[in-house]
Amino acid sequence: MRRRDDGSFSEFVAARGNALMRTAVLMCGSRQDAEDILQTALEKAYRHWGRLDPESDPEPYVRRILVNQIISRARRWKVLREIHVAKTPEVPTSSETHSLELRGTLMEELRRLGPRQRAVLVLRYWEDLSEMETAQVLGCSVGTVKSQASRGLARLRERLGTNLALLGR
Repeated sequence: MRRRDDGSFSEFVAARGNALMRTAVLMCGSRQDAEDILQTALEKAYRHWGRLDPESDPEPYVRRILVNQIISRARRWKVLREIHVAKTPEVPTSSETHSLELRGTLMEELRRLGPRQRAVLVLRYWEDLSEMETAQVLGCSVGTVKSQASRGLARLRERLGTNLALLGR
């Protein structure tokens, strides 16, 4: 069995780098943080690249490193971001940019979820992985994926219902 080489790593990053970056941005909430975390994940994968089975797909291995990095970072940086205002903001009227506002609201609420729930929702519904594949990436049981997805979606529905009412929709 031959080992993976530097060329195969470069080919992998060229082929799957954008998809991994998209996943990282959705899980992190900001492009700058996603770039840093993806760089760290790729560096860790590169260190062990030669030991990976050349017949297997390396993406699940790299994605697992990426998800673990994001969850680990979220635990270290756990900060409550709440702004208290004396007066509620004005309720905007109907806008031509409704879909952009809706997307922005959805992304903001996704960022407010815990790192595991956010990871499950992004992998399950954005990356379109099955429950089994999501469980393998996260290193947990299928039941955990189901419960985290259910709780995360319930939170999004609850929060989006409130925010959408504020948007006048």
